[in-house]
Amino acid sequence: MKKYIIPRFTTGSAIKELRQRLKITQKEFAKLAGVSIPTIERWEASQNKITGPIVTLMTVIMSDLSLPERLELPENRLKIRLLYMYDDYICTVIDVDEPTRTVHIKNYTNNVMMRAFGKNTEPSYDEFEEFLESRCFPRSRDKIKLELERLAIPFYDPYLIIEKTEGRMADDKFWIKIDKS
Repeated sequence: MKKYIIPRFTTGSAIKELRQRLKITQKEFAKLAGVSIPTIERWEASQNKITGPIVTLMTVIMSDLSLPERLELPENRLKIRLLYMYDDYICTVIDVDEPTRTVHIKNYTNNVMMRAFGKNTEPSYDEFEEFLESRCFPRSRDKIKLELERLAIPFYDPYLIIEKTEGRMADDKFWIKIDKS
């Protein structure tokens, strides 16, 4: 059986010290840890041993203090945000402004096979359009008008198709979430 170097517990003072080293608020740390703000407050005030997934998370963060910053979702300064997903895991965030044909991406995986644009970290707008089309049924599909009618789309437009289908394909766990927030 494998063994890991994860401590059995942590303390409130260790949690507070790590949060302060990261220069983040209790609210931000709660988001990172996937818990409520009162949980962080309770942990930091506690004199008891604290166990559970927070111990593993702290161990991982302590091994690489840049991890929280790398996991941070950048502010979207463009018009459209797409999240290229594998199951519930965000692989690539794609921000796009159609009028200026601007594309910015941030990858959240080192596995180039799971990234929206593979090794390409600065895709052009044309490459973005090719990517969208790759997540749709082909333009040359037999009886395409029937498929577009079924989706209530007036003409072939990869963005509109992805809005309806999430870019899902058979036997493929990749999909696209359009973030409208």
